[in-house]
Amino acid sequence: MTRKPDLSPESLEALGAPRLAALIAEEASGNAAFKRRVMAALAGRSGAGAVAKLIDRRLAGLARARAFVDWDKERAFRDDLAALVSSIATELAAADPEMAADRLLRFVATHERVFERIDDSGGRIQGVYAEAIGALGPVAARMSAAETGGLPAQIMAALAESEHGYLPKVADQVIPHPQPAARAEWDADLAARIAERHDAEAGKRASGRWFYSMTDQWHRMRQALARAGGDLDQVIALEREKPEASRDSLGIAAQLLTAGRAAEALDWVRAGDARRHSVLMGLDGEDETDASPAVQQALLEAEILTALGQVDAAQALRWQRFGETLAPALLRAHLKALPDFDDIEAEEAAFALALDHADPVAALRFFLAWPRDDLAARVVIRHHEAWSGSDWHILPPIADRLQHESPLAATILYRVLLDDILARARSKAYGHASKYLAALDRLAAASETAGDRPADLSSHAQYREGLRAMHGRKSGFWALVEGRVTRDVPVLRSGRRPSWTAR
Repeated sequence: MTRKPDLSPESLEALGAPRLAALIAEEASGNAAFKRRVMAALAGRSGAGAVAKLIDRRLAGLARARAFVDWDKERAFRDDLAALVSSIATELAAADPEMAADRLLRFVATHERVFERIDDSGGRIQGVYAEAIGALGPVAARMSAAETGGLPAQIMAALAESEHGYLPKVADQVIPHPQPAARAEWDADLAARIAERHDAEAGKRASGRWFYSMTDQWHRMRQALARAGGDLDQVIALEREKPEASRDSLGIAAQLLTAGRAAEALDWVRAGDARRHSVLMGLDGEDETDASPAVQQALLEAEILTALGQVDAAQALRWQRFGETLAPALLRAHLKALPDFDDIEAEEAAFALALDHADPVAALRFFLAWPRDDLAARVVIRHHEAWSGSDWHILPPIADRLQHESPLAATILYRVLLDDILARARSKAYGHASKYLAALDRLAAASETAGDRPADLSSHAQYREGLRAMHGRKSGFWALVEGRVTRDVPVLRSGRRPSWTAR
C-alpha cells in the first residue's frame, strides 16, 4: 500500500525550487489573499520599506472602504485580512519590529469601521483582530528599550477612545516590554485622562443613570501596569476606587493568596454579598456550573482557609456549598482533601445527597458530569413529571446518551420532547418528532420490562393511541412517521423553507 506523503517543510524542500515556484504561482493566480502574502515575501528581499509600502497600501484601502461585505464574500474578506496580519507579523516583523508594531496597531484601529461593513455574528472577523492583538506581544519583545518606550503613545493615539474593548487587550500584550520609567509615564497619563474625564462626566454620574465611560478601560490598564511592576498594593488601591458592585473581589483575593497574604485574601473573598449560583446544564464532561461565581467563591475561600491552617472549616465550607449547588468541582476538592479511603464513603454520601436534592435538573447535571449515567437515569425516572419538552436544546443528547444505560429514562425524555412539538404544532420540528417516535418504538420492549417503571406511566401502545387521538389531524407529522414523505432541510442562508419530497 502506498504511503500517504507527509506535508512538512522537509518534504516540500525535497520537491525542489522550480516545482515549488510553479505550485506557488498557480495558487497565487486564483487566491488573492495568498498572492498578497507572496508579494509581501518577495518585497521583503528589498528590505522593510518595500514590505511596509505594500502593507500601507492595503491598510489605507481598508480605512477608506465603505461598502458592505455580503455574506458570500465574507470568507474571502476574512482570508484577505488574515493574510495582511500574517504579512505584518512575519515578513515585516522579521525586517523591522518597530514598523511591524506600528502597522499592527493601525490594523487593530480599523476594527470599528470594518465591523460596520459586515455581519460578523459568527466572530470570524473578530478572530482575525484577536490574532493581530496576540501578535503584538511577540513583536514588542523583539523591539529595543527605546522603541518600546514609544508604544504607549502610539496605542493611546490609535485606540484611546475605542469602546469595543480592544484597548486593554492591546495594552496587556505590550505592558511587559517597556522599561519601568516608560510604564510609570504611561500610568501617569492614564491617571490624568481618568481625572479629566471624571470631571467631564460629573453631570451624567449625578443623574444616577448608567452610561459607558472610557475610564473603565483606562482603569483596567492602570491595574495591569501596577501588576507588571509587582505593586499589589497599588492594584488593590485602584480596585477600591471602583463602585463596590463592580469590584473583582475574587480576583484580588486570589492575587493576595498567591502573594502569601492569606488573612487579607479572606477579607476580600468574603467581601460583599454571597455570589449567586445558577444551574447551567453541561453535557460534555465539563460542567458549566463549576464556573458559577458562588462555586468559584467557595473554592477560593476554602483554599484560603486551608492556607490559614483552618482545614476543617475549609472542608465544611466545600461540603455545605456542594449541597447547595451540586457543583462537581466542590466535591472533587472535598474528596481530594480527605485521608486515604475516606473519600469512597464521602462520595457515596454525596451521591445520596444529590439523589435527594430538591432540584432534579441540578441532580441530573451533576450525575452526567461526574459521570454516573446509571444515577442520572434514576433521577430522570424518579422525577419523570419534572421534565419539559421546551428544553429541546438540552434533553435530546441526554436521551441519546441514556438509552443504552436505561431505555426507560430515554423513553421518558423522548416522550416529553415529542409531546411538546405536537402540542405546539411546531411543524418545522416534525422531522425531529418522527425520529423521537421511532426511538420510542425501538425502546418500547426494554422500557416496559424495567423494574423501576413508574406505575402512572402509560404503556407504549397506550401512548401511541393517545397520540393518534390528540394529534391525528397533524398530517405532516404522520406522513413522516409512515414514510410517505421525507423532509430535506438544506443548510441555506437564504432562509428558504424545507422542501418536501414524495417517495
